[in-house]
Amino acid sequence: MRDFKVPIKLAVKNLRSNVGRTILTLFGVVIGITSVIVISSSGQGVKSYILGQISSFGTDMIQVEIKVPNTGKDSTANAMGQATGIQITTMKEKDAEAIGKLGNVSSYYYGNMGQELVTYKNINKRAILFGTSAGAPAVDANIKLQEGSFFTEGEDKSLNQVVVIGADVAESFFSGESALGKIVKIKDKNFRVIGVLAKRGAVTFFNFDDLIYVPVRTLQKKILGVDYLRFISVKVKDEKLIDATVADITQTIRKEHDIKDPSADDFGVSSIKEAQDTITKVFGTINILLLFLTSISLLVGGVGIMNVMYVAVVERTFEIGLRKAVGARSENILKQFLLEAIFITFAGGIAGIILGFLFSRLLSYIFSVLGYDLQFIITWQALLLAVGFSIAVGIIFGYYPARQASRLSPMEALRKE
Repeated sequence: MRDFKVPIKLAVKNLRSNVGRTILTLFGVVIGITSVIVISSSGQGVKSYILGQISSFGTDMIQVEIKVPNTGKDSTANAMGQATGIQITTMKEKDAEAIGKLGNVSSYYYGNMGQELVTYKNINKRAILFGTSAGAPAVDANIKLQEGSFFTEGEDKSLNQVVVIGADVAESFFSGESALGKIVKIKDKNFRVIGVLAKRGAVTFFNFDDLIYVPVRTLQKKILGVDYLRFISVKVKDEKLIDATVADITQTIRKEHDIKDPSADDFGVSSIKEAQDTITKVFGTINILLLFLTSISLLVGGVGIMNVMYVAVVERTFEIGLRKAVGARSENILKQFLLEAIFITFAGGIAGIILGFLFSRLLSYIFSVLGYDLQFIITWQALLLAVGFSIAVGIIFGYYPARQASRLSPMEALRKE
């Protein structure tokens, strides 16, 4: 125990005698550890937020969407292909009807999307038109009406020009007045407001309160001029059979589209659980990459510690020689200088954890003010990682200067004074 007590006392004494230099050396470590904490907490917070938002649709949901053939449904090639204008026109109403006949399917709805200028009197607003079948509220429990009603299957089949508007659209156009019965113009056609949705907010940063729901057939025939769908949303009866139902839906649509080769699929089928697993994997990879990048600042702090320890060795060469002359062993000198480096990085780690916690709380508050329920979560794993990083930096970058100090001969050290 004595072998550690003396080096610890000497290390603490030296750090206290050079407070200014010690504090300046701490900055690099503090910045690095703060970055690790903030990046880790932000990654966990955003992941939890997105997973929570996805779960709000219900864990008993399956989504069928169009896909560019010969690409993965979640691939960049698929996203870029559709963004650059590749049109997939094979998904039709009959596909949804075939899915609806499957044993584990409770309900479903299908639709398409578009964007048009919507006008009320002298107010213009570019809005997303969400064309759906009448069964949307039965599948998506978050579609709740503040006033009025959702359109019916009869209104959809009759191509009625009616709309159900989101809370923000109602506020933009009618500002406190009742929207029911009012007429808005879409593509120079009159549409009657039959319902206003309760405020829902943003889901994965997509604002549902800015949507205008339109009967899907009306959207297809009178606005977009198309006859195909972009998605089919399915609610299952038994969640335990959701993977089997995904497989059944896949086989059903392949049969409807006469697809023999799975790589030629022009659609993708995903369950909410699968989407959650994908998000978890993606954020795991992103967090590792970000932590690797932020660790560069710790390396910079480590180089600073190494430089300071070299200076300390040069300044205290005579002290090293004197201690060796009176019986101190090389390992005692090594421990003293190594402990100094570890103390510096450990103190920097503690200060970095405190600052990281404060910054995380501040960011959580800022996002709450902006209307997002996004909490920056600091996990025990992140704390252990931060402390481990700080101690590892002290050991790695403090060892070489400490070893150089321990190898000085007493005569050579005393001669340099």
